[in-house]
Amino acid sequence: MRVEAEAVEYLRFEDGSPVRAASAVARFGDGFLVSQDDATSACWWRSGVGTPVRLLPPVDGHDTFSEAEHTKALKPDLEAALHVTLDDAPAVLLLGSGSTEARMRAVLVGLLDGVPWAVSRDLPPLYALVADLLGVDPEQLNLEGACVLDGVLRWFHRGRPAAGLSSSSVDLDLAALVAAVAGRAEPADLHATGVRTYDVGDVEGVGLAITDAVVLPDGAVLVSAAAEDSPNAYDDGPVRGSALAVLHGSRVSATAAIPRIGGRVAKVEGLALLAWGEHGGRVLAVVDEDDPTAASALLTLRVSLP
Repeated sequence: MRVEAEAVEYLRFEDGSPVRAASAVARFGDGFLVSQDDATSACWWRSGVGTPVRLLPPVDGHDTFSEAEHTKALKPDLEAALHVTLDDAPAVLLLGSGSTEARMRAVLVGLLDGVPWAVSRDLPPLYALVADLLGVDPEQLNLEGACVLDGVLRWFHRGRPAAGLSSSSVDLDLAALVAAVAGRAEPADLHATGVRTYDVGDVEGVGLAITDAVVLPDGAVLVSAAAEDSPNAYDDGPVRGSALAVLHGSRVSATAAIPRIGGRVAKVEGLALLAWGEHGGRVLAVVDEDDPTAASALLTLRVSLP
């Protein structure tokens, strides 16, 4: 497998401010919704222009969060985004990563007469269930990617391979999860099953950990992975490299490095499929720069299969 960067854009809002810490991307209306993991708003990216979309009310009076502001513990960390339906209308489901109470929530975003709306739900019982099923300390939970296979949401735990914690996943009924976030069912009634673990390889001795996933037309799953030398699920660390990999079940059938952008490792944290055929295709990817002052990169990647 080979991965090439076909195009690079830098995400900014209409006022010129940067789209911070892009962590997930999904189709939304006539564009794409990009999550910022350290903010209460997302970016609706259309024709090269970003429009803010409020996802959550301010947290203790804050709409952005950082270590410098001593507010990192409050950030929602919405790390997964996927296309869903609610009442037969398209919507985007965003999922927090876990590890802190602020990160145990989900948001549904849709459009009504072209105007975005959002509703959120705290889901601590679900996160506790997933942590127990994976055998992970709740403070080490780091659910960063998700995709949909035949109505089932496959939710990927990034893990920390360097510390012996492999990337893994669980399965949930997607319709039941959407109903819970929409307030039509109780989070305590959700169930997770089907634990899988993955070995995506390593870069310079640091294990590649899964950061997002999209389903391919043949049922295989394309994942992004980052080799980040982090001390825990909460703090960032140096990123040694990044890659894409194709999964068939738990088996990795192909991997390829993501090229460096501007001489730096592209820490891809979100994927959206643009086009795919027998020999590969094109994928949209967002990069988390781990710097609140830097505009996140939006990559168009061309993937060639052997």
